Amino acid sequence: SSLAMSVLLTLLGAALCSLMVTSEVPTPTKLRLTGGKWYLIGFATNAQWFVSRRDSMKMGTAMLTPTADGDLDMAYASLNSDGSCWRMNNLAKKTDVPGKFTFKSQRWGNDNDMRVVDVKYDEYALVHTIKTKGSVSTVLNKLYGRGPDLNLDLLEKFKQFSLDNGILPENIAILPKNDECPAA
Repeated sequence: SSLAMSVLLTLLGAALCSLMVTSEVPTPTKLRLTGGKWYLIGFATNAQWFVSRRDSMKMGTAMLTPTADGDLDMAYASLNSDGSCWRMNNLAKKTDVPGKFTFKSQRWGNDNDMRVVDVKYDEYALVHTIKTKGSVSTVLNKLYGRGPDLNLDLLEKFKQFSLDNGILPENIAILPKNDECPAA
């Protein structure tokens, strides 16, 4: 039961003033990311750092652990080409809106407004995050899978969702498969 959603997104910049703007991305009620391991399959953002590093990025994993009070502990790991592991942890705090979390990245110092847009617990999750640092906001969409492969329909849905968010086609990536980091 895939959810057809059209998303309007806050866009910053004078060139974009004429667009209809809203900061609320709808999230279906009671939408939550279930815990366990997810594979990061799709990644899309117009952020400058990604544009320059995109070709070196590969599939990573996220271990998601819901806390007793409804927050979400997120541990990311990605194996680098030299065999070392890149890791990052964040605790996403729940909000009054089901499926919406906020967190401040310890590593990057930005504020994150994260929404679970669509999920099928045994298959995939589509996550939309607005990252803000100072006066600059960027959008990041992630497509997670329970396994390293997802069907083409879901990959296309992710691409279309990202295009609808104003992300340039060349900044929408289906990440190449990668070996996994050893458990931390």
